Formats: sequence, C-alpha cells, structure tokens
Amino acid sequence: MEGILTNIAYTVVATIRDVLPIGLLLVFFQLVVIREKIPNLKRTIVGFIYVVAGLALFLIGLQEALFPLGDIMAKQLTDPAFLAPDAAPGAVIEWWHYYWVFIFAAAIGFSTTVAEPSLIAVAMKASEASGGAISPWGLRIAVAVGVAASIALGAFRIVTGTPLAMYMMVGYLLVVVQTVFAPKMIVPLAYDSGGVTTSTVTVPLVTALGLGLASTVPGRSVLIDGFGLIALASLFPMVTVMGYAQLSELLARKRGGNKTD
Repeated sequence: MEGILTNIAYTVVATIRDVLPIGLLLVFFQLVVIREKIPNLKRTIVGFIYVVAGLALFLIGLQEALFPLGDIMAKQLTDPAFLAPDAAPGAVIEWWHYYWVFIFAAAIGFSTTVAEPSLIAVAMKASEASGGAISPWGLRIAVAVGVAASIALGAFRIVTGTPLAMYMMVGYLLVVVQTVFAPKMIVPLAYDSGGVTTSTVTVPLVTALGLGLASTVPGRSVLIDGFGLIALASLFPMVTVMGYAQLSELLARKRGGNKTD
C-alpha cells in the first residue's frame, strides 16, 4: 500500500511539473500580452486541478495495467505451444502460424481508435464545419479501419523482420497518388486524421504490443523491430479516409447518373 501511495504522489508531482509550463505560458500571454484578467479564475483553477488529476491517474493506469497487459498478451499469443500445439518440439514456427497475433493487432487498432477522444473531437468538429456532410461515425470508422490494417501489417512486419522503410515508402507513395485524385475538401482532414489516431488511448496499447512482440518473437530486436507501429498507425488512416471520400463521391455520381437516366 505504501508503495502505491508513493507511486501516486511521484506521478502527481511529475505531472504538475510537466503541465506547469503550459499554464504559466497561458497566464503570461493573458496578463502581459493581452493585458486582460483571467476570465472565470476559480473555474480555471479547478479545471487545471482536474487536468492534473486526470493525467496522473491515466499515467498510473498505463504503468500498472495497460503496458503489462499488452506485454502479457503478446507473450501468450506468441507462445509456441499456442501457435502450433501439434508441431513437434523444436519445429520452425512460420509467419502464418501467427494469424491470431494479426487478428488481435487489428482488433486492438480498431477498438482503441474508435474510443480515441481526440478522433471523436475532430469528427464532431468536421461534421459541424461541413454542415453534416461529413458523418462523424463514418469518419471514425474509416480511420479505425486504417489503424486496424496498419497495426496488423506492423505485427506482420515484426514477425517477418522486414524493414519498416519499405512499408513507409510504399504507404506514402499511395498517399501522394490519392491526394491527386481525392476530393480536395477531404485531403486536409485525411492528413489530420493520421495525427489524431496517435493519442492517449491508442499509443500505450500499440506500443506495448509492439515491444511485447519484438521481445518474444525469436530473432527480433526490441529497438529495431519493437517500434514503428505508431508510424504506420498515423499513415494508413490517411489512405482509408481519402478512400472513403473517393468511394462516397463515386457512389454519389452513380446515383446522380441513375436519376438522370
């Protein structure tokens, strides 16, 4: 119990230290540059306390639950006894034996992205700015599909040991080509969608999964192979969001053509 309280106190102090410069910067601009009193000072102070408490609890949850959970799941899914229970002792485990790892990676990518607060906020603002033309759920699902595909592909990269640069170059080449043909109104939103996926919910679990896989798959380096899932997770949502817009535009044209006929 004492160790838990010490950890909580240390995390709270560290969170205050990290957040304090942001608060001081805002106060400086409000009082010195804008030269206005801070509106709703009491509510601002209470809000700052809530932010510190929330961040501290979130960090504690990462350390005590999410990171260990991702590591444990990776170890269980890559256990040779689970991957190939009927194989002879010492038999070579091929990449296709890891299909449950790929399924789990895709499921984690999809579910964490749908629950990502930053994506929810962007989807709501995009719907408001477009007058409802952009569906919040449609955008969230499109981004989540992209992250699911990227995390599954990243797990495949770790299992096979193929270089990250190859995936990134092909992926960004596809993004460049799509940018030319996608509706212009969706391109900036698609690019932003890649950034909002790598936030509070997705990053901890995906990082833990990547490090856990790299530490349990034979012949893999934690530093070389364990990282890179976040880079893929920020790339593929751009592809799926622009693809979603292109598909919607194509279907709208077909419906328009059918009405004309």
